[in-house]
Amino acid sequence: MQTRVRKFAHFLERTGLAMAGAACGLFVAAHVGSSVPWLTNQAFLLFMMLVGAVGFYLGIDTPPMPPQAQAASARAPIDQAEFLSAVGTFLATLTAFVSVGVIVSRETPEMFWTIVIMLGWMAGVVMQIIAGGIASMRAA
Repeated sequence: MQTRVRKFAHFLERTGLAMAGAACGLFVAAHVGSSVPWLTNQAFLLFMMLVGAVGFYLGIDTPPMPPQAQAASARAPIDQAEFLSAVGTFLATLTAFVSVGVIVSRETPEMFWTIVIMLGWMAGVVMQIIAGGIASMRAA
């Protein structure tokens, strides 16, 4: 049984991850918004931050598949939640890292690369959210 302190510590950890996701969303939104004029608004920034916070809150701290479920799923040996969480986190943070690099170096990449960054970010965060959903359904 978890104590209140452990639950609070877990909540703080997840909240920190959500803030990191929001910051990553802000960096991607700043880069994309500076390249795509109709996305240069506060609503887009807030949306990207909110999606990043939800994705990182739900998708990074997924519990592993229970051993009995691993044994029962001989057909699918890959833990879907773990895989989606790992790939989603990598894509989301990679695109945020590239966005910060573009902003700091004051580069203006071609529109194709800006779209790739935006799509990579969205794919990564959606993977994280789906991973969190799979893990929470599995835990229930």
